[in-house]
Amino acid sequence: MTTRILTGITTTGTPHLGNYAGAIRPAIVASRAADADSFYFLADYHALIKCDDPARIQRSRLEIAATWLALGLDTDKATFYRQSDIPEIPELCWLLTCVAGKGLLNRAHAYKASVDKNVEQGEDPDAGVTMGLFSYPVLMAADILMFNAHKVPVGRDQIQHVEMARDIGQRFNHLFGAGKELFTLPEAVIEEEVATLPGLDGRKMSKSYDNTIPLFGTAKQLKDAIARIVTDSKLPGEAKDVDGSHLFTLYQAFASQAQQAEFRAELEGGLAWGEAKNRLCQLLENELGEARERYNALITRPADLEDILLAGAAKARKIATPFLGELREAVGLRSFREQVQATGGEKKKAAKSARFVSFRDEDGSFRFRLLDAAGEQLLLSKSFADGKAAGQASKALQSGAELDVRGEEQVFSVWLDGERIGESPAFADANALEAAIVRLREALTPQE
Repeated sequence: MTTRILTGITTTGTPHLGNYAGAIRPAIVASRAADADSFYFLADYHALIKCDDPARIQRSRLEIAATWLALGLDTDKATFYRQSDIPEIPELCWLLTCVAGKGLLNRAHAYKASVDKNVEQGEDPDAGVTMGLFSYPVLMAADILMFNAHKVPVGRDQIQHVEMARDIGQRFNHLFGAGKELFTLPEAVIEEEVATLPGLDGRKMSKSYDNTIPLFGTAKQLKDAIARIVTDSKLPGEAKDVDGSHLFTLYQAFASQAQQAEFRAELEGGLAWGEAKNRLCQLLENELGEARERYNALITRPADLEDILLAGAAKARKIATPFLGELREAVGLRSFREQVQATGGEKKKAAKSARFVSFRDEDGSFRFRLLDAAGEQLLLSKSFADGKAAGQASKALQSGAELDVRGEEQVFSVWLDGERIGESPAFADANALEAAIVRLREALTPQE
Protein backbone atom coordinates (compact mmCIF):
# COMPACT_ATOMS: atom_id res chain seq x y z
CA MET A 1 0.00 0.00 0.00
CA THR A 2 1.27 3.47 -0.89
CA THR A 3 1.53 5.94 1.99
CA ARG A 4 1.10 9.62 1.16
CA ILE A 5 3.45 11.82 3.17
CA LEU A 6 3.17 15.63 3.23
CA THR A 7 5.59 18.21 4.62
CA GLY A 8 5.57 22.01 4.40
CA ILE A 9 8.61 24.27 4.71
CA THR A 10 7.88 27.85 5.84
CA THR A 11 9.73 30.37 3.68
CA THR A 12 10.91 32.95 6.20
CA GLY A 13 14.65 32.30 6.44
CA THR A 14 17.82 30.72 5.08
CA PRO A 15 18.29 26.97 5.79
CA HIS A 16 21.01 26.09 8.30
CA LEU A 17 22.71 22.89 9.40
CA GLY A 18 20.01 22.15 11.99
CA ASN A 19 17.28 22.33 9.34
CA TYR A 20 19.23 19.90 7.19
CA ALA A 21 19.86 17.26 9.86
CA GLY A 22 16.49 17.63 11.55
CA ALA A 23 14.10 17.88 8.60
CA ILE A 24 15.51 18.06 5.08
CA ARG A 25 17.82 15.03 5.07
CA PRO A 26 15.35 12.57 6.66
CA ALA A 27 12.51 13.81 4.44
CA ILE A 28 14.52 13.31 1.25
CA VAL A 29 15.56 9.83 2.39
CA ALA A 30 11.91 8.99 3.18
CA SER A 31 10.78 10.18 -0.27
CA ARG A 32 12.91 7.48 -1.91
CA ALA A 33 10.99 4.61 -0.28
CA ALA A 34 9.12 2.46 -2.78
CA ASP A 35 5.84 2.76 -0.88
CA ALA A 36 6.02 6.54 -0.37
CA ASP A 37 4.03 9.15 -2.28
CA SER A 38 5.69 12.34 -1.05
CA PHE A 39 4.37 15.91 -1.22
CA TYR A 40 6.81 18.65 -0.20
CA PHE A 41 5.81 22.29 -0.52
CA LEU A 42 7.07 25.79 0.17
CA ALA A 43 4.58 27.16 2.70
CA ASP A 44 4.72 30.73 1.45
CA TYR A 45 1.15 31.62 2.49
CA HIS A 46 2.09 30.60 6.03
CA ALA A 47 5.18 32.81 5.77
CA LEU A 48 2.96 35.89 5.39
CA ILE A 49 1.66 35.29 8.92
CA LYS A 50 5.16 35.66 10.37
CA CYS A 51 6.91 38.06 8.02
CA ASP A 52 5.91 41.32 6.33
CA ASP A 53 9.17 41.77 4.40
CA PRO A 54 8.44 40.86 0.73
CA ALA A 55 12.12 40.75 -0.22
CA ARG A 56 12.91 38.32 2.59
CA ILE A 57 10.05 36.01 1.63
CA GLN A 58 11.04 36.04 -2.03
CA ARG A 59 14.70 35.33 -1.21
CA SER A 60 13.75 32.58 1.22
CA ARG A 61 11.53 30.86 -1.35
CA LEU A 62 14.43 30.83 -3.80
CA GLU A 63 16.98 29.60 -1.24
CA ILE A 64 14.78 26.86 0.18
CA ALA A 65 13.78 25.55 -3.25
CA ALA A 66 17.43 25.47 -4.35
CA THR A 67 18.42 23.76 -1.07
CA TRP A 68 16.01 20.84 -1.41
CA LEU A 69 16.93 20.27 -5.04
CA ALA A 70 20.67 20.57 -4.41
CA LEU A 71 20.43 17.98 -1.64
CA GLY A 72 18.91 15.43 -3.99
CA LEU A 73 15.11 15.69 -3.89
CA ASP A 74 13.86 13.73 -6.91
CA THR A 75 10.99 15.76 -8.37
CA ASP A 76 10.09 12.90 -10.70
CA LYS A 77 9.19 10.84 -7.66
CA ALA A 78 8.13 13.49 -5.13
CA THR A 79 5.65 16.31 -5.80
CA PHE A 80 7.44 19.61 -5.03
CA TYR A 81 5.47 22.84 -5.28
CA ARG A 82 4.72 26.26 -3.83
CA GLN A 83 1.59 26.54 -1.72
CA SER A 84 0.71 29.81 -3.48
CA ASP A 85 0.65 28.06 -6.88
CA ILE A 86 -2.31 25.88 -5.83
CA PRO A 87 -5.41 28.15 -5.88
CA GLU A 88 -7.54 25.24 -4.68
CA ILE A 89 -5.86 25.43 -1.26
CA PRO A 90 -7.21 28.85 -0.19
CA GLU A 91 -10.65 27.89 -1.54
CA LEU A 92 -10.58 24.70 0.50
CA CYS A 93 -9.38 26.76 3.46
CA TRP A 94 -12.62 28.76 3.24
CA LEU A 95 -14.77 25.62 3.02
CA LEU A 96 -13.02 24.30 6.13
CA THR A 97 -13.28 27.67 7.90
CA CYS A 98 -17.04 27.39 7.58
CA VAL A 99 -17.06 24.18 9.67
CA ALA A 100 -14.14 24.89 12.06
CA GLY A 101 -15.33 25.88 15.53
CA LYS A 102 -13.97 29.10 17.01
CA GLY A 103 -13.63 27.28 20.32
CA LEU A 104 -11.27 24.81 18.64
CA LEU A 105 -9.11 27.60 17.22
CA ASN A 106 -9.13 29.42 20.59
CA ARG A 107 -7.14 26.48 21.95
CA ALA A 108 -4.33 26.69 19.37
CA HIS A 109 -0.98 27.01 21.15
CA ALA A 110 0.34 29.93 19.07
CA TYR A 111 -2.83 31.97 19.58
CA LYS A 112 -2.98 31.20 23.31
CA ALA A 113 0.68 32.16 23.70
CA SER A 114 0.02 35.55 22.06
CA VAL A 115 -3.01 36.16 24.28
CA ASP A 116 -1.12 35.15 27.43
CA LYS A 117 1.76 37.46 26.55
CA ASN A 118 -0.63 40.38 25.96
CA VAL A 119 -2.43 39.81 29.26
CA GLU A 120 0.90 39.58 31.10
CA GLN A 121 1.89 42.95 29.66
CA GLY A 122 -1.46 44.54 30.44
CA GLU A 123 -2.50 44.77 26.79
CA ASP A 124 -5.79 43.88 25.15
CA PRO A 125 -5.78 40.05 24.86
CA ASP A 126 -5.96 40.19 21.04
CA ALA A 127 -3.53 43.07 20.52
CA GLY A 128 -1.45 42.39 17.42
CA VAL A 129 -3.22 39.11 16.68
CA THR A 130 -4.08 38.85 12.98
CA MET A 131 -6.68 36.56 11.48
CA GLY A 132 -3.76 34.88 9.72
CA LEU A 133 -2.32 33.82 13.07
CA PHE A 134 -5.73 32.85 14.46
CA SER A 135 -6.70 30.84 11.36
CA TYR A 136 -3.27 29.27 10.84
CA PRO A 137 -4.53 25.78 11.84
CA VAL A 138 -7.29 25.93 9.21
CA LEU A 139 -4.85 26.76 6.42
CA MET A 140 -2.61 23.93 7.62
CA ALA A 141 -5.63 21.62 7.60
CA ALA A 142 -6.31 22.66 3.98
CA ASP A 143 -2.69 21.87 3.04
CA ILE A 144 -3.01 18.38 4.50
CA LEU A 145 -6.59 17.48 3.58
CA MET A 146 -6.36 18.73 -0.02
CA PHE A 147 -4.05 15.83 -0.81
CA ASN A 148 -5.50 13.36 1.72
CA ALA A 149 -2.11 12.81 3.34
CA HIS A 150 -1.82 9.73 5.54
CA LYS A 151 1.23 10.89 7.49
CA VAL A 152 2.51 14.37 8.33
CA PRO A 153 6.03 14.51 9.82
CA VAL A 154 6.10 17.40 12.33
CA GLY A 155 7.90 18.68 15.39
CA ARG A 156 6.20 18.22 18.73
CA ASP A 157 4.97 21.82 18.67
CA GLN A 158 2.94 21.04 15.53
CA ILE A 159 1.16 17.88 16.73
CA GLN A 160 -1.85 19.93 17.84
CA HIS A 161 -2.30 21.36 14.33
CA VAL A 162 -2.43 17.88 12.78
CA GLU A 163 -4.98 16.85 15.40
CA MET A 164 -7.03 19.95 14.51
CA ALA A 165 -6.86 18.95 10.83
CA ARG A 166 -8.32 15.58 11.85
CA ASP A 167 -11.10 17.27 13.83
CA ILE A 168 -11.99 19.64 11.00
CA GLY A 169 -11.84 16.91 8.35
CA GLN A 170 -13.98 14.61 10.47
CA ARG A 171 -16.63 17.30 10.93
CA PHE A 172 -16.68 18.03 7.19
CA ASN A 173 -17.06 14.31 6.46
CA HIS A 174 -19.96 14.12 8.91
CA LEU A 175 -21.76 17.15 7.47
CA PHE A 176 -21.22 16.62 3.77
CA GLY A 177 -19.87 13.12 3.16
CA ALA A 178 -23.27 11.43 2.84
CA GLY A 179 -21.71 8.24 4.12
CA LYS A 180 -18.50 8.73 2.14
CA GLU A 181 -15.17 9.67 3.72
CA LEU A 182 -14.25 12.70 1.62
CA PHE A 183 -11.13 13.36 3.67
CA THR A 184 -8.54 10.91 4.92
CA LEU A 185 -7.80 11.70 8.57
CA PRO A 186 -4.06 12.37 8.85
CA GLU A 187 -1.62 11.06 11.42
CA ALA A 188 1.18 13.15 12.92
CA VAL A 189 4.56 11.43 12.74
CA ILE A 190 7.22 12.35 15.28
CA GLU A 191 10.60 11.00 14.24
CA GLU A 192 12.35 10.52 17.57
CA GLU A 193 15.63 9.52 15.94
CA VAL A 194 15.90 12.75 13.95
CA ALA A 195 18.70 14.91 15.29
CA THR A 196 18.09 18.19 17.09
CA LEU A 197 21.45 19.85 16.68
CA PRO A 198 23.02 22.20 19.21
CA GLY A 199 24.08 25.60 17.95
CA LEU A 200 27.38 27.39 18.52
CA ASP A 201 26.47 28.14 22.15
CA GLY A 202 25.01 24.72 23.00
CA ARG A 203 21.36 25.76 22.81
CA LYS A 204 19.16 24.37 20.03
CA MET A 205 20.45 25.65 16.68
CA SER A 206 18.05 28.43 15.74
CA LYS A 207 18.02 31.72 13.86
CA SER A 208 16.27 33.18 16.92
CA TYR A 209 19.44 32.59 18.98
CA ASP A 210 21.82 33.64 16.17
CA ASN A 211 23.79 30.45 16.83
CA THR A 212 23.44 28.69 13.48
CA ILE A 213 25.96 27.15 11.11
CA PRO A 214 25.12 28.09 7.50
CA LEU A 215 24.21 25.13 5.33
CA PHE A 216 25.56 26.50 2.07
CA GLY A 217 27.87 29.31 3.10
CA THR A 218 31.37 29.41 1.65
CA ALA A 219 34.07 27.09 2.99
CA LYS A 220 35.48 30.06 4.91
CA GLN A 221 32.09 30.90 6.44
CA LEU A 222 31.72 27.28 7.52
CA LYS A 223 35.18 27.29 9.10
CA ASP A 224 34.59 30.61 10.87
CA ALA A 225 31.26 29.42 12.30
CA ILE A 226 32.74 26.16 13.60
CA ALA A 227 35.61 28.09 15.19
CA ARG A 228 33.00 29.88 17.35
CA ILE A 229 31.58 26.65 18.85
CA VAL A 230 31.80 26.93 22.64
CA THR A 231 34.04 24.28 24.26
CA ASP A 232 35.43 23.76 27.76
CA SER A 233 38.88 24.94 28.86
CA LYS A 234 40.64 21.56 28.67
CA LEU A 235 44.12 21.93 27.18
CA PRO A 236 45.70 19.80 24.44
CA GLY A 237 46.68 16.46 25.92
CA GLU A 238 43.89 16.54 28.53
CA ALA A 239 40.97 14.10 28.18
CA LYS A 240 37.80 15.79 26.94
CA ASP A 241 34.26 15.23 28.24
CA VAL A 242 32.93 13.74 25.01
CA ASP A 243 29.32 13.22 26.06
CA GLY A 244 29.06 16.80 27.28
CA SER A 245 30.61 18.22 24.12
CA HIS A 246 28.37 20.13 21.68
CA LEU A 247 31.09 19.75 19.07
CA PHE A 248 30.96 15.96 19.36
CA THR A 249 27.14 15.99 19.09
CA LEU A 250 27.45 17.90 15.81
CA TYR A 251 30.13 15.51 14.54
CA GLN A 252 28.00 12.52 15.50
CA ALA A 253 25.09 13.72 13.31
CA PHE A 254 27.20 13.40 10.14
CA ALA A 255 29.71 10.67 10.87
CA SER A 256 29.62 6.89 10.42
CA GLN A 257 29.76 4.63 13.47
CA ALA A 258 33.44 3.97 12.82
CA GLN A 259 34.23 7.68 12.50
CA GLN A 260 32.35 8.43 15.72
CA ALA A 261 34.26 5.79 17.64
CA GLU A 262 37.61 7.04 16.33
CA PHE A 263 36.78 10.69 17.11
CA ARG A 264 35.60 9.78 20.63
CA ALA A 265 38.84 7.92 21.32
CA GLU A 266 40.93 10.85 20.09
CA LEU A 267 39.03 13.37 22.24
CA GLU A 268 39.35 11.15 25.30
CA GLY A 269 43.03 10.80 24.44
CA GLY A 270 43.58 14.56 24.57
CA LEU A 271 42.94 15.83 21.02
CA ALA A 272 43.11 19.65 21.01
CA TRP A 273 39.82 21.49 20.52
CA GLY A 274 41.27 23.44 17.61
CA GLU A 275 42.16 20.25 15.76
CA ALA A 276 38.77 18.73 16.70
CA LYS A 277 37.05 21.70 15.06
CA ASN A 278 39.16 21.19 11.94
CA ARG A 279 38.01 17.55 11.84
CA LEU A 280 34.35 18.63 12.07
CA CYS A 281 34.90 21.22 9.35
CA GLN A 282 36.39 18.60 7.02
CA LEU A 283 33.57 16.15 7.76
CA LEU A 284 30.93 18.74 6.86
CA GLU A 285 32.85 19.80 3.77
CA ASN A 286 32.85 16.17 2.58
CA GLU A 287 29.11 15.91 3.24
CA LEU A 288 28.03 19.23 1.74
CA GLY A 289 30.72 20.36 -0.70
CA GLU A 290 29.17 18.93 -3.87
CA ALA A 291 25.68 19.93 -2.80
CA ARG A 292 26.95 23.50 -2.23
CA GLU A 293 28.16 23.63 -5.83
CA ARG A 294 24.76 22.45 -7.08
CA TYR A 295 23.05 25.00 -4.81
CA ASN A 296 25.15 27.88 -6.10
CA ALA A 297 24.42 26.85 -9.68
CA LEU A 298 20.66 26.67 -9.01
CA ILE A 299 20.58 30.06 -7.27
CA THR A 300 21.98 31.66 -10.42
CA ARG A 301 19.21 30.06 -12.54
CA PRO A 302 15.96 31.22 -10.90
CA ALA A 303 14.04 30.66 -14.15
CA ASP A 304 14.92 26.95 -13.99
CA LEU A 305 13.69 26.79 -10.40
CA GLU A 306 10.48 28.49 -11.48
CA ASP A 307 9.93 25.87 -14.19
CA ILE A 308 10.51 23.02 -11.73
CA LEU A 309 8.08 24.44 -9.18
CA LEU A 310 5.41 25.19 -11.78
CA ALA A 311 5.72 21.63 -13.08
CA GLY A 312 5.28 20.42 -9.50
CA ALA A 313 2.22 22.63 -9.10
CA ALA A 314 0.69 21.25 -12.31
CA LYS A 315 1.26 17.74 -10.97
CA ALA A 316 -0.37 18.64 -7.65
CA ARG A 317 -3.32 20.36 -9.33
CA LYS A 318 -4.16 17.21 -11.26
CA ILE A 319 -5.26 15.95 -7.86
CA ALA A 320 -6.47 19.21 -6.31
CA THR A 321 -8.70 20.50 -9.14
CA PRO A 322 -11.03 17.50 -9.52
CA PHE A 323 -11.08 16.92 -5.75
CA LEU A 324 -12.14 20.50 -5.08
CA GLY A 325 -14.88 20.03 -7.69
CA GLU A 326 -16.11 17.05 -5.70
CA LEU A 327 -16.03 19.07 -2.47
CA ARG A 328 -17.93 21.97 -4.08
CA GLU A 329 -20.57 19.49 -5.19
CA ALA A 330 -20.73 18.05 -1.67
CA VAL A 331 -21.45 21.42 -0.02
CA GLY A 332 -24.05 22.42 -2.62
CA LEU A 333 -22.03 24.65 -4.97
CA ARG A 334 -23.44 22.74 -7.93
CA SER A 335 -24.38 23.35 -11.53
CA PHE A 336 -27.93 24.56 -12.19
CA ARG A 337 -28.25 21.73 -14.73
CA GLU A 338 -29.13 19.40 -11.87
CA GLN A 339 -32.89 18.99 -11.89
CA VAL A 340 -35.32 18.78 -9.02
CA GLN A 341 -38.40 16.79 -9.92
CA ALA A 342 -41.77 16.90 -8.21
CA THR A 343 -43.39 13.56 -7.49
CA GLY A 344 -46.71 13.08 -5.68
CA GLY A 345 -46.86 16.73 -4.69
CA GLU A 346 -43.47 16.52 -2.93
CA LYS A 347 -40.21 17.83 -4.35
CA LYS A 348 -37.48 15.26 -4.31
CA LYS A 349 -33.98 15.28 -5.65
CA ALA A 350 -33.62 13.31 -8.84
CA ALA A 351 -31.74 10.07 -8.40
CA LYS A 352 -28.05 10.70 -8.76
CA SER A 353 -26.70 10.08 -12.22
CA ALA A 354 -23.62 10.96 -14.19
CA ARG A 355 -23.33 14.69 -14.77
CA PHE A 356 -21.24 17.35 -16.47
CA VAL A 357 -19.73 20.12 -14.35
CA SER A 358 -18.55 23.25 -16.18
CA PHE A 359 -15.99 25.66 -14.73
CA ARG A 360 -13.68 28.47 -15.72
CA ASP A 361 -9.96 27.88 -15.33
CA GLU A 362 -7.49 30.29 -13.77
CA ASP A 363 -6.31 31.52 -17.18
CA GLY A 364 -9.88 32.44 -18.22
CA SER A 365 -10.46 29.41 -20.44
CA PHE A 366 -13.48 27.11 -20.08
CA ARG A 367 -13.49 23.41 -19.22
CA PHE A 368 -15.84 20.72 -18.03
CA ARG A 369 -15.57 17.47 -16.19
CA LEU A 370 -17.80 14.39 -16.33
CA LEU A 371 -18.58 12.83 -12.94
CA ASP A 372 -20.16 9.41 -12.56
CA ALA A 373 -23.13 8.75 -10.26
CA ALA A 374 -20.81 8.37 -7.26
CA GLY A 375 -19.15 11.71 -7.96
CA GLU A 376 -15.90 10.21 -9.26
CA GLN A 377 -14.32 12.06 -12.16
CA LEU A 378 -14.35 10.13 -15.43
CA LEU A 379 -13.24 12.84 -17.81
CA LEU A 380 -11.60 16.28 -17.70
CA SER A 381 -11.92 18.28 -20.90
CA LYS A 382 -9.24 20.29 -22.65
CA SER A 383 -9.36 24.09 -22.38
CA PHE A 384 -11.79 26.00 -24.62
CA ALA A 385 -11.52 29.66 -25.52
CA ASP A 386 -15.17 30.33 -24.69
CA GLY A 387 -18.05 28.76 -22.85
CA LYS A 388 -20.05 28.19 -26.01
CA ALA A 389 -17.36 25.92 -27.50
CA ALA A 390 -17.12 23.97 -24.24
CA GLY A 391 -20.92 23.56 -24.17
CA GLN A 392 -21.02 22.34 -27.77
CA ALA A 393 -18.37 19.73 -27.01
CA SER A 394 -20.22 18.42 -23.93
CA LYS A 395 -23.48 18.27 -25.94
CA ALA A 396 -21.72 16.35 -28.71
CA LEU A 397 -20.57 13.78 -26.16
CA GLN A 398 -24.18 13.37 -24.99
CA SER A 399 -25.62 13.07 -28.49
CA GLY A 400 -25.38 9.28 -28.63
CA ALA A 401 -22.85 9.33 -31.45
CA GLU A 402 -20.19 6.61 -31.56
CA LEU A 403 -17.49 7.32 -28.95
CA ASP A 404 -13.83 7.34 -29.92
CA VAL A 405 -12.15 6.25 -26.68
CA ARG A 406 -8.43 5.49 -26.71
CA GLY A 407 -6.63 3.80 -23.81
CA GLU A 408 -3.09 5.02 -23.14
CA GLU A 409 -1.28 3.19 -20.32
CA GLN A 410 -3.26 4.13 -17.16
CA VAL A 411 -5.51 6.81 -18.71
CA PHE A 412 -7.95 7.04 -21.59
CA SER A 413 -8.73 9.95 -23.88
CA VAL A 414 -11.92 10.83 -25.77
CA TRP A 415 -11.83 12.20 -29.33
CA LEU A 416 -14.40 14.05 -31.46
CA ASP A 417 -13.87 14.57 -35.18
CA GLY A 418 -10.19 13.68 -34.87
CA GLU A 419 -9.61 16.10 -31.98
CA ARG A 420 -8.70 15.10 -28.44
CA ILE A 421 -11.49 16.52 -26.26
CA GLY A 422 -10.47 15.29 -22.82
CA GLU A 423 -8.81 12.63 -20.75
CA SER A 424 -9.41 10.60 -17.64
CA PRO A 425 -7.42 10.67 -14.40
CA ALA A 426 -4.80 7.94 -13.99
CA PHE A 427 -6.15 4.58 -12.81
CA ALA A 428 -4.36 2.00 -10.71
CA ASP A 429 -4.22 -0.74 -13.33
CA ALA A 430 -5.63 -2.01 -16.64
CA ASN A 431 -8.72 -3.49 -14.98
CA ALA A 432 -9.62 -0.21 -13.29
CA LEU A 433 -9.06 1.60 -16.59
CA GLU A 434 -11.35 -0.79 -18.46
CA ALA A 435 -14.05 -0.49 -15.79
CA ALA A 436 -13.89 3.30 -16.03
CA ILE A 437 -14.32 3.17 -19.82
CA VAL A 438 -17.42 1.03 -19.32
CA ARG A 439 -18.80 3.60 -16.85
CA LEU A 440 -18.02 6.36 -19.33
CA ARG A 441 -19.97 4.66 -22.10
CA GLU A 442 -22.89 4.03 -19.75
CA ALA A 443 -22.86 7.65 -18.62
CA LEU A 444 -22.97 8.93 -22.20
CA THR A 445 -25.63 6.53 -23.44
CA PRO A 446 -28.90 8.49 -23.90
CA GLN A 447 -31.61 7.36 -21.48
CA GLU A 448 -34.89 6.06 -22.89
